[in-house]
Amino acid sequence: MNVRSEAAGSALEAIVLPGMSTSPLSSAVVNGHLIFTSGQTGRKPGAASVPERFEDQVELAIENLDRVLGEAGGSLDTVIRTTVYLVDASDFKSMNTIYAAHFAEPHPARSTLVVAALALPELKFEIEAVAIRHPRATEHRR
Repeated sequence: MNVRSEAAGSALEAIVLPGMSTSPLSSAVVNGHLIFTSGQTGRKPGAASVPERFEDQVELAIENLDRVLGEAGGSLDTVIRTTVYLVDASDFKSMNTIYAAHFAEPHPARSTLVVAALALPELKFEIEAVAIRHPRATEHRR
C-alpha cells in the first residue's frame, strides 16, 4: 500500500508492506529521489518466529530490505547508506561477509552499532537504509 501526503511542502510517499511489521510505521518513506527505510530484521513477513542462527537472520533481513526497496522503486544497488545494529559484537565478521556479498562496490556508507537489545529478544540483527529511487520508478508513479 502506498500513501501520498504533503508535509513541509514536499510530497512524501509512505510504503507499507503487509506483514512486515505490527508496529505503527511505514516500511519506507520516499521523498523525491530518496528512499528511507525502516529497520528490517530477520523475520519472514507474517511469521511469528525468527531463525535462531545469526547468519540466517542477516540473510533474511537483507532480503526484506531488498523487498521494501523494490516496492519503493529502488534496489540494493541504489543504496547509498546503511545503519546496521548488532546485539553481539562478535557477530561483526560474519555480518561483514554476508553484507559484502549483497552490496556491490563501491559499498554504501555504513554505521555499525552494537546495542543491548532489539525490539524482540530473539532478534540479533537489524538494518536500515537510504537509497536512490530509480528514475523510471519516479516517472511511473507520478
